[in-house]
Amino acid sequence: MRYSIGKMSELTKLSIHTLRYYEKEGLVSPKRDEGNRRYYDEKDYRWLQFIQRLKKVGMPIKEIKRYSDLRLEGDRTYADRLELLKSHLGVLDSNMDSLLKNREKLVEKIAFYEREIDRLKSIK
Repeated sequence: MRYSIGKMSELTKLSIHTLRYYEKEGLVSPKRDEGNRRYYDEKDYRWLQFIQRLKKVGMPIKEIKRYSDLRLEGDRTYADRLELLKSHLGVLDSNMDSLLKNREKLVEKIAFYEREIDRLKSIK
């Protein structure tokens, strides 16, 4: 199936500007029809979904570009791609640990205020 840039924008919730930026950066390479209009296919759609997933877990665009370049080099880069993803997973895990610790402190502070409010109410 062929998707225009507008339809791909609608499907992925990425702006047309972002799709053009990704093309300029070499992250995606839409084909061109006989009128030289770009179009995307299912493979492009799945790849854009993966790029969005990498962005959602905080991978910098520079690392996404590195992954994309390796992907274009073919199967011989599987080990390098695996290492890049494992490295980012380590960063993500570390960030999650930090978030959980900070969440715990926030929950403790909320509990403190709830106890103090209840205590002050009982004094009145």
